[in-house]
Amino acid sequence: MDTEELVEGVQDGELRLHELEQHADADAAAEARRLLLTAETEADLDAIGAYTFDAADAGPNIENMLGAAQVPMGIVGPVRIDGGSVEGSKYLPLATTEGALVASVNRGCAAIRAADGATARVLKNAMTRAPVFRVNDVGEASEVASWVRANVDTLAEAAESTTSHGELRDVTPYVVGDNVFLRFAYDTKDAMGMNMATIATEAACDVVTAETPAELVALSGNLCSDKKPAAVNSVEGRGRTVAADVEIPRETVESYFKTTPEAIAEANTRKNLVGSAKAGSLGFNAHAANTVAAAFLATGQDIAQVVEGSNAITTADVRDGDLYASLTIASLEVGTVGGGTKLPTQSEALDIVGVRGGGDPAGANADALAELITTAALAGELSLLGALASDHLASAHEELGR
Repeated sequence: MDTEELVEGVQDGELRLHELEQHADADAAAEARRLLLTAETEADLDAIGAYTFDAADAGPNIENMLGAAQVPMGIVGPVRIDGGSVEGSKYLPLATTEGALVASVNRGCAAIRAADGATARVLKNAMTRAPVFRVNDVGEASEVASWVRANVDTLAEAAESTTSHGELRDVTPYVVGDNVFLRFAYDTKDAMGMNMATIATEAACDVVTAETPAELVALSGNLCSDKKPAAVNSVEGRGRTVAADVEIPRETVESYFKTTPEAIAEANTRKNLVGSAKAGSLGFNAHAANTVAAAFLATGQDIAQVVEGSNAITTADVRDGDLYASLTIASLEVGTVGGGTKLPTQSEALDIVGVRGGGDPAGANADALAELITTAALAGELSLLGALASDHLASAHEELGR
């Protein structure tokens, strides 16, 4: 069918919007949807329809495709990192609509560069999925939990039979009355790994239900915990747990941030630590989610997982007159293969970092990306704390016309 026939088919009730790709190529289907919406809403969709990739390439990532959202992309860096998987000076693309964000992170990167670089490490790698089971009573719950603890190898064999890359690292039982939650944790290599973990866990659940009195209620019982604020992720981590730190000489702090190490350390304690505690926050940081979200958009990550990426603690201390600062992100969920990383602009952004596709060894590229994002987020923390300590936050936004 041509585009006009697709439009008429929907208008006549013979076709549904989601069926258009069955009768035409993906670009024609997207165009037909735009024409239908323009007719119904009188909206001008020229910009939404001006995308540079083949709509068919986005098939695994979107349904009822209409076009593409274009978000401005900037660049920060270079920032020098001594990492476990990333080494040397790197640039990081950030996609955002928040004016002053890229400038702020870039100022922090410049200060880190002047301080001879930051150190970053992935401390833990474990993507989780936590199904919930029903049992008759706490006696059965205890029996199931004991069986699981004694048979992790059996569960690993079942789970790993579904994937050539993922490895089951641990299974932790949690009992709440007649509910048993099993928190499976996987090394998913260079993939973010949520789909991999879900499929693998389903296979393991079949073993649990066959060998114990437990009955599966839901493959996800929210103890994972995906795309929601959760203390378990702050404590146990999810995806990659990453830390970055830097020591910045006093004169560099004064030159780049127009304030002192003591003022930044005090602002961090009173704002990020005491203020966050009083607010009951799970994130003890200034705005780490800003950099995480912008990096996620640019590099094709699952943007909703910025929720977990905000699980971060910023520290700042004065050491012999200089400023020591760190950022630890408990649950940074990133990948360099699969999902949105295959889309054209996102692939190009990963090429800027030098981490597109699988790493050697497996997992190295995703580790490198995690270390770079965490270092950039640390740069953003330093810049905002510096602006607050020097009382320049409002003036910076005013100066940049935001």
